[in-house]
Amino acid sequence: MNFPIAAVLLAGVMPWICVGIAKAGKRSYDNHNPRQWLAQQTGYRARANAAQANCFEAFPLFAAGILLALYAEVPSEQVDLYAGIFIAARVAYIAFYLSDQDKLRSLAWLVGVGCSVALLVASMGD
Repeated sequence: MNFPIAAVLLAGVMPWICVGIAKAGKRSYDNHNPRQWLAQQTGYRARANAAQANCFEAFPLFAAGILLALYAEVPSEQVDLYAGIFIAARVAYIAFYLSDQDKLRSLAWLVGVGCSVALLVASMGD
């Protein structure tokens, strides 16, 4: 599997990782009403749930950017670079969200979005 496709896979599972963090170790988790239960959480659990939602929001633009870049035959080094930075930015985003560092979280978000946009722009060619 090439790196950009692996990055799409990793970006696709990031929401599950975040919700796993939100649910982990909590014996009172309600599997009958998981969304209601998550909405009532506080602290890092609430932030992990919010990070989950943002991961879902960030995924389509990134996946489209990767697919279009591959279709447009953007140089693989460029696609790999943007994919790698995107994944690193999203991991940092989640870490900053969990640790309640809002300014760094916003910076990581901006870097990730920038990579997705850069992939789309690169797909347009010269």
